[in-house]
Amino acid sequence: MLIEARPALDPELAALVAAQRHEGGQGFVPDDRAAYFVAVVDGRAVACGAWRALPEIGVAEINRMYVRPSFRCRGIARQMIVALEEEALAAGRPVIRLTTGVSSPAALALYQSSGYNRVPTCEPAMFCFEKRLTASVQ
Repeated sequence: MLIEARPALDPELAALVAAQRHEGGQGFVPDDRAAYFVAVVDGRAVACGAWRALPEIGVAEINRMYVRPSFRCRGIARQMIVALEEEALAAGRPVIRLTTGVSSPAALALYQSSGYNRVPTCEPAMFCFEKRLTASVQ
């Protein structure tokens, strides 16, 4: 598997975002402030994720996490999180935040098992998480 940076208007990224939206994800407006990544397995784009710097100094947000159903439970999402964390940390953003809907129990379990702690300040029907990274992302 290869995780590589992609531009916001990349067609394979767009296909992944469309699949995510089909499963109940939010709409997509390309954000020039975000760095987008795609996981490729055997030449096929199978997962995506993004991170962007938030206005607070040292804080980043992970979003756009998605893995095609036939590629789930293979550790791809966890590898994507690590790649996004490494990129954010290298950019001087050691605090990572993310938000997910309550209809995503697998996402909740993934984030918690990846060291994210739930924070109470969040929109209704959403779960917010935060993680403080050290020099070595795990």
